[in-house]
Amino acid sequence: MIAAPVEYLVIGWDGTDEGALDRRLAVRDAHLAGAQRLAERGELLSGGAILDDEGRMVGSSMHVCFSDQDAFDAWYAGEPYVTGDVWRDITVRPMRIFRPQM
Repeated sequence: MIAAPVEYLVIGWDGTDEGALDRRLAVRDAHLAGAQRLAERGELLSGGAILDDEGRMVGSSMHVCFSDQDAFDAWYAGEPYVTGDVWRDITVRPMRIFRPQM
């Protein structure tokens, strides 16, 4: 039996302390490079920065799809916004992404 891919919505809210933006900027290039690799493999379905009312980045959302739970766990364990202490409040929810027929 072939396992179905696992899909998740990941919402990460940045810390609100004085160093939060500096932490984000310190690992942002690594985060974006990783997101690009995920997109090229079809594992990142959508994502982007969550903005506050003034347009400042305060978090992120990512819709991801992996072949199995181990692949998701490996990505999550190495995600720069996780390892770099950018995201301080993280929600991971399983979901099924709607893919319209064209």
